[in-house]
Amino acid sequence: MNLILLSGGSGKRLWPLSNDIRSKQFIKIFKKEDGTYESMVQRMYRQIKKVDADATVTIATSKTQVSAIHNQLGSDVGISVEPCRRDTFPAIALAAAYLKDVMHVGMDEPVVVCPVDPYVNDDYFEALKSLSDQAEKGEANLVLMGIEPTYPSEKYGYIIPMSKDFTADVKTFKEKPSVEVAEEYISQGALWNGGVFAFKLRYLIEKSHELISYTDYADLFNTYGEQPKISFDYAVVEKEDKIQVQRFAGEWKDLGTWNTLTEAMSESIIGKGTLNEECSNVHIVNEMDVPVLAMGLHDVVISASPEGILVSDKEQSSYIKPFVDKFEQQIMFAEKSWGSYKVMDVEEKSMTIKVTLNPGHSMNYHSHKNRDEVWVVLDGTGRTFVDGMVQSVKAGDVITMSAGCRHTIFADTELKLIEVQLGKAISVSDKQKFELEL
Repeated sequence: MNLILLSGGSGKRLWPLSNDIRSKQFIKIFKKEDGTYESMVQRMYRQIKKVDADATVTIATSKTQVSAIHNQLGSDVGISVEPCRRDTFPAIALAAAYLKDVMHVGMDEPVVVCPVDPYVNDDYFEALKSLSDQAEKGEANLVLMGIEPTYPSEKYGYIIPMSKDFTADVKTFKEKPSVEVAEEYISQGALWNGGVFAFKLRYLIEKSHELISYTDYADLFNTYGEQPKISFDYAVVEKEDKIQVQRFAGEWKDLGTWNTLTEAMSESIIGKGTLNEECSNVHIVNEMDVPVLAMGLHDVVISASPEGILVSDKEQSSYIKPFVDKFEQQIMFAEKSWGSYKVMDVEEKSMTIKVTLNPGHSMNYHSHKNRDEVWVVLDGTGRTFVDGMVQSVKAGDVITMSAGCRHTIFADTELKLIEVQLGKAISVSDKQKFELEL
C-alpha cells in the first residue's frame, strides 16, 4: 500500500497536553502491552506495519511537526512538508508530487489518503487495503470509505450511496447537518464521511495540474504559499462523477476532544493521580511530577502539564478552544528529532530548561547573538563541540558558552542536562545554524 497520512492542526481542544508544536496526535496516552505509552501517530503507524509491513507511508504535515514525527517514528517514514498552511487539496497535491518525484511511485499505483488521528483497530487497515485494491481496478477515479454511523452526528458530512452493496456508486454528498436532518440521512442509508479515500496516482497528479500551476514537486514546494486555500472535498470530491464508496462497519472514533479521548483510554489515571471511592467517570492525565487528588467528582477530566492545568466537566470540555485561543503562553514542552525539552523556569533575564537527548543524537551546531548559555550535565555521557573544540562530558560537568559562541552536544548515551539561558532578549528566533566540520 501507498499511504498518505494527513497530520495537521494544533489540537487546542486537548489543551494543556497539546500546543502549537505538539498536536494531539503526538500525545502518548495509549497503554501498550509492555506497560509503556504510545501516541496516536505511533499507534497508527504500528498498526499499518502490522497489516502491511511493506507499506509506503508518507506523512503530510507542517514543518513545526517534523521534529516530533522523527522523534516518535524515526527517520525512515516519508514526510511531505507544507512550507505554510493552505488546506487539504494543496497538501494532498504536494504529497502526491512527493510520491511521484521523490519516492518514485508509479503513476498507475493506488494511493490511500487518511487522517492520522482516528482511534481504530486492525480491521480498519484491512479496509484501507480493500480501498486500495478497488482503486487499482480503475472502475472509479475516487473510492471513498463510508463509515456506518452509530448515531446521528452533527460533526461529520454524509455520503449517500446508490445501493446497500459493499462497494457502491455515490449518489450524493451532504454537509454537516443538524441531528434531526442526520437522522433523515441515516434512514436513507447515509454513511459518515471520515475523509478517507483512494485513487491512482496518475489521477491526482493530472487533477492537480488542472487546478493549480506547477511543474514538479520542487516547483510546487517553492510556490506553495501562492496556492489557493481550498479543501480536497470542494476542489475534487464533490465535482467527480466517477466515484464509489466502500462500507466500513468497524470501530472508528474521532478523538478530537477530551470527552471522546477519555472514552478510548484503557485506564482512569495516567501519571501521578488518586481518585477516592466517591468519584465516577473521572480521568486524570498528569505529566507533572506532583500528585493530583480528586475527591467526590463525577464526569470530569483533569489534565496537568507544563502548559497549564485543566479541570472540566467532560461535556463542557468540547468547548475549550475559544478560551485557549486567548492564552499567550511560552511553549513549555516540545519533542525534537534529537530528544525533548521542558521549560522549568522563566525570568525576565533568564530561562531554565531541562533537556533530554536520545543516544546517538545531537542538537544543531549553532550560536546565539543575545544570550549566554550554561549546561549542567545531570546524567549520561556525551561530547560537546564548542567553537570546534571537542570535550567528553559526564554527570556533574558544567559547560559555559558566551554569546556568539558556536556550540552543540552529542549524546553517546541518553543524556540529561539543565540549560540556563542568560540575557536581556531571550528569544527562540535568536539562533544561527552552522555546519559542523569534524
